Amino acid sequence: MARFPAQGQDLAAPKGAANLGSKPSTAKVRRSNRERPFAVALLGPALIIIGTLLVLPLLLLVFISLKDMKLGSLTQILSANLTFNNYVTVLTDRATWSSLTTSLTYIVGSSAIAFVLGLSTALIINEKFPAQRLFRTLILLPWAVPGITATVAFLWMMQPSFGVINFMLRSLGVIEGDVNWFGNPSLALVAVIFPTVWKTYPFFTIMLLAALQTIPRDMYEAASIDGASGWRSFRWITWPSIRRYAIVALVFNAMYVFREFDFIYASTKGGPQGATDTIAIRIYNVAFESFNMASASALGVLTFLLVALCVYAFVQWQMKSEAR
Repeated sequence: MARFPAQGQDLAAPKGAANLGSKPSTAKVRRSNRERPFAVALLGPALIIIGTLLVLPLLLLVFISLKDMKLGSLTQILSANLTFNNYVTVLTDRATWSSLTTSLTYIVGSSAIAFVLGLSTALIINEKFPAQRLFRTLILLPWAVPGITATVAFLWMMQPSFGVINFMLRSLGVIEGDVNWFGNPSLALVAVIFPTVWKTYPFFTIMLLAALQTIPRDMYEAASIDGASGWRSFRWITWPSIRRYAIVALVFNAMYVFREFDFIYASTKGGPQGATDTIAIRIYNVAFESFNMASASALGVLTFLLVALCVYAFVQWQMKSEAR
């Protein structure tokens, strides 16, 4: 007669049977230990490059920002006293907050216009029409053109006397005389936004086009059968489907525009009268015009912390959105 184990006594597994709750076998542990050095060897070069190009300059930036000096050799930097005066100077300087306001205006203005143009273009090329593939390829050209090349082209087009922009506006009766776009403090920031929009709107087009192509056509067909207009279809089908992609595109574009330098420096160098003095231009002018490397480093560290905080907030929002 078969004997059953007493109450509370564990039932032993048959001899040779696999124990599913047991720890990994010794062979697997040994194989994992043998593969670990190989994995480290593969990651090693990448980690060294990242550390050299990212972490080391950042640490050097922080180190210089804490030194009581303006410009000096490596020996003078090492021997200078540690201080937080550079951060106090930067944070109490009105020019810092003015440049931050200019940067935010520049980001919001260029991103809003580029987003509307990119979304409109994406909606157009998402439909089938002749030469659709050629048109999609041409959309990428502004994105591929170097920034300094685009700036020179816009400087010629917006030249006060013989620029094509002023010529067209005079022909339409919008203006009477010559408009100095980059020399007028009231118009300089607007003039800088134009080439930035031209450069960045293809990014929105590609991102939003990819999002549009994930929407099933059946949803639009059902909406048309129910008598929904084009605007209602966009409001209740298109926009809810691409909203998350649009926010991601706006965040990435804002980060790109925030560090934009070549457009502004090549056209106005932060002028006139500080009208286009963004954070990037401010750091350059403090470092290479005023030769105050310590204050420029402090401003760079604060800028890095601001961007890192914004990225962290965006990642947290993204994780919460995906968890819903």
